Amino acid sequence: MKRVLQIVNYYYPHLGGIEQVARDIADSIKSLNDEKEYYEQKIICFNEDADDGKKKCKRAETAADTVNGIDVIRCGCITKKASQSISLSFGKKLKEIMRTFNPEIVIFHYPNPFEAVYLNRYLNDDFKLILYWHLDITKQKILGKIFHRQTMRLLERADHVIATSPVYIDGSPYLSQYRGKCKVIPNCIDEKRLAVTEEIKKEADNIRNQNRDKIICFGIGRHIPYKGFKYLVEASKYLDDRFRIFIGGKGELTEELKAQARNDEKISFLGRISDTDLIAYYLAMDIFCFPSITKNEAFGIALAEGMYFGKPAVTFTIYGSGVNYVNINNETGLEVPNADCRAYADALRKLADDKSMREQLGKKAKQRIEHLMLKKHFAENIQNLLEQL
Repeated sequence: MKRVLQIVNYYYPHLGGIEQVARDIADSIKSLNDEKEYYEQKIICFNEDADDGKKKCKRAETAADTVNGIDVIRCGCITKKASQSISLSFGKKLKEIMRTFNPEIVIFHYPNPFEAVYLNRYLNDDFKLILYWHLDITKQKILGKIFHRQTMRLLERADHVIATSPVYIDGSPYLSQYRGKCKVIPNCIDEKRLAVTEEIKKEADNIRNQNRDKIICFGIGRHIPYKGFKYLVEASKYLDDRFRIFIGGKGELTEELKAQARNDEKISFLGRISDTDLIAYYLAMDIFCFPSITKNEAFGIALAEGMYFGKPAVTFTIYGSGVNYVNINNETGLEVPNADCRAYADALRKLADDKSMREQLGKKAKQRIEHLMLKKHFAENIQNLLEQL
């Protein structure tokens, strides 16, 4: 029985891209146990206010529970600095786990500077270290400089470094120095969560009927700067009335985006939407809009989901980002110069004018996701990596 410890910022029921990857890893390892009974797992993370209707977590509490049969230790937080949770209990809990659980494999989700401070104390211990590299620290430049030596030590110590795309390895000043350690494991979509029911088909038909003879464009994500929704709103100004643009999600920029789109009847803001509504819009849309602009968008799960429904995507060129690995220009969608709103509008017009192109690119988009980025592919990649260790 091998013992695996994951160290991650947060965990379910808190929802986020990194948290979902950590859960996908745990599920992938657990599926090995169904065949071999080979791995025991624990997860340590910060606590965060979250509630899925069954499990409720509170940021300030240090608590332990289980998710899908896996032990999760959540360390209470007293504050946040530079988007990093600060916990008085994390160091103590990690020390306890390292002594009593004695993991043979540690999977550390980067970037995570505060937790890395404590992990560094155990880097001389005898365990295999997998550094799961989600993204470079780009926004908090001072923080990145402060923790540069810590990051280099983690990379030196790591047995394997997981990157989500070869593009990110090429564009990262850190990963490009450690190519020999890097393994590419693309993130995955959960096709079971995206299953289409008769009810969803009817909802999609209603959306299409309400927008008859229109080109339906759909985008979804948090309304924060790097997601680039202001560029999509700006691009709408260069489009004619054939288009309808639906933007899902919420965030710190929601009201600013609504003000920017005032008097533009082509744009509708949907707010946070259920999985049922999300799938209905994926079905109803003609084009998926993914206007992220920086390397903070390291991959793009929503982008992969939109492509899974056989629709072409329009993305910006982002040097070093996996976005342009997920969506291939002129093969699965269109790619335009970064933050160029006119070029983005031109790409939408080009797809609107050519139904055959939309269908051809959409077909290739679906094939790309089904070939590389389903949950079964992710599980196989994780399992193969563990077996190599």
